Amino acid sequence: MGSSTRGSVVRGVVSMIAVAVVAVMSAGCASSEPAGVTSSATSAYSATSVVSSSSAVASPTPVACGAAELDRMTLRQKLAQLIVVGVTGTADAQAIVDSEQIGGIFVGSWTDKSILTSGAAARMSRGGRIPLMITVDQEGGRVSRLSELGIDSPSARELAQTRTPEQVRELAASTGRQLSELGVTVDFAPVADVSDEADGEVIGDRSFSNDPAVVAEYAQAYAEGLASAGITPVFKHFPGHGHGSGDSHLGVVVTPPLSTLETSDLVPYRTLLQNPGPAAVMMGHLIVPGLTGPETPSSISPRAYGMLRTGKPYGGTAYNGVVFTDDLSGMAAISARYPIEQAAPMAIRAGADIALWLTTDRVPAVLDALEQQVASQRLSEQRVDRSVVRVLRSKGVLTC
Repeated sequence: MGSSTRGSVVRGVVSMIAVAVVAVMSAGCASSEPAGVTSSATSAYSATSVVSSSSAVASPTPVACGAAELDRMTLRQKLAQLIVVGVTGTADAQAIVDSEQIGGIFVGSWTDKSILTSGAAARMSRGGRIPLMITVDQEGGRVSRLSELGIDSPSARELAQTRTPEQVRELAASTGRQLSELGVTVDFAPVADVSDEADGEVIGDRSFSNDPAVVAEYAQAYAEGLASAGITPVFKHFPGHGHGSGDSHLGVVVTPPLSTLETSDLVPYRTLLQNPGPAAVMMGHLIVPGLTGPETPSSISPRAYGMLRTGKPYGGTAYNGVVFTDDLSGMAAISARYPIEQAAPMAIRAGADIALWLTTDRVPAVLDALEQQVASQRLSEQRVDRSVVRVLRSKGVLTC
């Protein structure tokens, strides 16, 4: 070879080595999360690699989404963001918010509604660095917790039989505006269960239809209406309560096998979670043969949360929004076996982002139990951080 040819070869080899070094370094920054699960560490890179003729410079370590916000929080403050509890009224709510900085409150049928009409809930929600979730169970029909305040609508089944999806979207938007004026930020609606139960059964007329396609169409319209008014909608009760064996308020509920749910109860979620927008999901207390095991309700089942997060094996889309539990203290499917100090940590360890229950008195004990879970390494702080980031996104604190 002549000297000019050898020089060209050397320069080519140097360039190939530089590109290879950059590729290896970039691969080292890849997420180690399981397929379909998005880590809180995922974010845009602030700089790009630069390759010169003689060297390769890797990107700086990527900044995790929410890292700065998480650094400002103690472990207990992070864990408190994963709690939403029912309150009796303004004083009860203010006391627990002040003492434990919880993530949210639940305004139930027993709550003194002056917490809403006086503006107290709105002030509490907006008063801190991190907004407080103000949640309600306002479905319409039988589950109209704010009907005494003039907020009401027909049941889901009646809506699907008498209104178009566009009319339901407009109705939900109107409801959402009324909720927003009272300071509410999250509505545990719409019901996405597929059911042919009689109207008065546990799901019954709370379901839009026994046709999964109808459920998907109307639940999406309802959710879009709420979201247009700034209210976070919550699809419930994953993976499907509509054909269960009974009422999870009263005891254990067994659904048809997973293979059957995949052709019916889970079908709406394939549509709804393709583009969920701000919507959250509520996990039911349901024993699903082929998924959860014979004595493990879905609300404390890692496999149930794994299915929701990855979309597998039911053919859905991976979901990275907020997941609430159904009530952990007032529903016998859980409370008959586990006190809240056990149930809440079990649910969060299994994959829930927010544990929901009905009273404030056990919040300190639950937080103590959660701190012990982290100390014993049964619950990693990285896992807690992922949930906190989802919660802060939902609240608008983070946009990454």
